[in-house]
Parts: sequence; C-alpha cells; structure tokens
Amino acid sequence: MKTQNIYFVFVSAALLLSCAATPETLVVMTHDSFAISEPVIAAFEQKNNVEITFLPSGDAGSTLNRAILSKDAPVADVLYGVDNTFLSRALEEGLFIPYAPDALGQIVPDIALVPENQLVPIDYGDVCINYDQLYFSSQDLALPRSLDDLLDPAYNGLLVVENPATSSPGLAFLLATIAEYGPNGFLDYWQALRENGLVVVNDWETAYYTNFSGSAGQGPQPMVVSYATSPAAEVIFTEEELDASPTASLVGPNMCFRQIEYAGILKGTRQLALAQAFIDYMLSPAFQSDIPLNMFVYPVNQEAEIPQEFDDYAQVPQQPAVLDAEMIAENRESWIVSWRELFTN
Repeated sequence: MKTQNIYFVFVSAALLLSCAATPETLVVMTHDSFAISEPVIAAFEQKNNVEITFLPSGDAGSTLNRAILSKDAPVADVLYGVDNTFLSRALEEGLFIPYAPDALGQIVPDIALVPENQLVPIDYGDVCINYDQLYFSSQDLALPRSLDDLLDPAYNGLLVVENPATSSPGLAFLLATIAEYGPNGFLDYWQALRENGLVVVNDWETAYYTNFSGSAGQGPQPMVVSYATSPAAEVIFTEEELDASPTASLVGPNMCFRQIEYAGILKGTRQLALAQAFIDYMLSPAFQSDIPLNMFVYPVNQEAEIPQEFDDYAQVPQQPAVLDAEMIAENRESWIVSWRELFTN
C-alpha cells in the first residue's frame, strides 16, 4: 500500500509540473506590415512561458476596424499598429486599458504621448518624396526645396504619388499638403500639381517599382512619394555593393509627414499581466533595436541601436508636417472624398 501511495504522489507531482510547464497564449493583433525577428519573439516567450499568436488584420485602418467590431468579444489581447492618422478614432471607441511602462521616460523627444497612456508609441517614420539622384544630376536640374517648388514647369510630369484613398503613404502626403496649405487651400494646390503633370497610381508598389526611375522599376518619374528610409533600403537590399544610395529624400519644411505607430492592451483581455509585460518588451532596447531593419521605421526608445545604413543614407526631416489627431479623425474621409472628386473630374 505504501508503494502505491508513493506512486500516486509521484504521478500527481508529475501532472502538476506538466500543467505548470504548459505555456499561456497571448494574441497580438497587427497590421500586415508588422515584422520582427523570430529570436526576439522567442526570447520573450521563453522568459514568460508564453506562446505569442500574431493576428495580421490588413492595413492600419482595417486592423482598427476589426478591433472595433470585436470589442465586445475581443479576438486579441494586444493591438499594434494604430497610427496618428487613426489615433483619435481608436481612443473614441474606448478599446484600451491604460498602461504606463517605465520606458516611457526613454522615448525620443517630440513623439506624442497619448492621454492616460491608453496607447504607447512604438515606432515612427516619415513619408517623404524620394528622388532619383542620377536623373537630377544628369539633367543638371535643381532639387525642389518646398511643396511650392513642385509646381515649377521644370518638374512637369516628374512626380508620381499614391491615391490617398487606397494607400497609406498617399494619405500621409495628402495630410502634409493640408498641414502646409490648410483645409481650405490644399485642393487648389493639388489642382496645380495636376496641371503640372502629376501622375497618380493606386499603391506604393506600383509607384515605386513601376513608375519611379530610381528603383528596380526604371520608370519615367524621377520623384515618388515613399519613405525617408527608402534610400537606406536601396543600399541594404541591393545585389551589388554600393558606396552610395541611388536615391535620397526631399525633406524641406512640411514636405514629409511623420507617422507614429502605437500599441495598446485591449479591454477584455484575460492575459493582463502578460499583455503589460509584452508592452514593456516592445519598448525594450532588444525589441526596439530590431525594428529598423524589419519595418524600416525608427524606434522610439533613445537607447535602441540605429543601423549604420540609416545614419548614412536615411534623412530625418527637421520640420515634418504635423496635424492634430482629432482634426484628422473628424475630416479624413471628407478630405479624401474631396480629393477623389477633384481627380475624377
């Protein structure tokens, strides 16, 4: 009988250890462009005995819509990818549990924090006009230094932009023009751009790889709306070693729009402690240093490492365009409709 009791104690202890070793699950909803190295995620999983399930949900707008539609029965614990063009709407829906990580004190100056820390900034990047350096040098053509300069007949037909109704960088550039010319003047500016041979396509891939002359597309336009980090990407992903990037960015006042991406803990999570730990981890130097070469944006933590290619080839605008998040939320759709009407007439 004593042997049998020892056996049951042994089996019970083994079952308890087995249950204790079973990892929890944390679901993180993201937009489709989210990317981080597997070892970085594995390190968090091992330390916290958790398995992270990522839930890609389309672009930033679609991801937020999914979170809103499921807020009474959340399908995730953490949401990453709300940017400042959708920030006000996200807050109005009351989706998030406030949380203030200790690392907020390490964030880059001028990165906007969210009231009550309902969302936490994770990364930022600038949408700018990239240009083909060889084209401008071979044509002995001066670079545009402002949005106004783009109306010069010397640049007729040389710029391709993305449709703001279907493209995130296209929307960002539209917002830059609104920041510069105001809600009552931006359409006049776009009409003038159109009269100066502006080319509009639906998405970034078409603009950059088909129309732009400074990339693999070798197209007819030497200027394209893209990202301030695109010149660094040209060097990093080239098949042949380059001493300089073939492209660069126009970073005059209000020529670029700064996008800030946030993450937050969704109300209804059953994994609050793990969700808080993951937010902490997203702001850690290890996670933050992994962001640039995966998503080609900048980390917000000042202690994160920046790739040398970013320092060498990416330009950071000193005066990026800024619009109030509430103003964007209240007017975004009407601005897009007005833009679309202009370009369909």
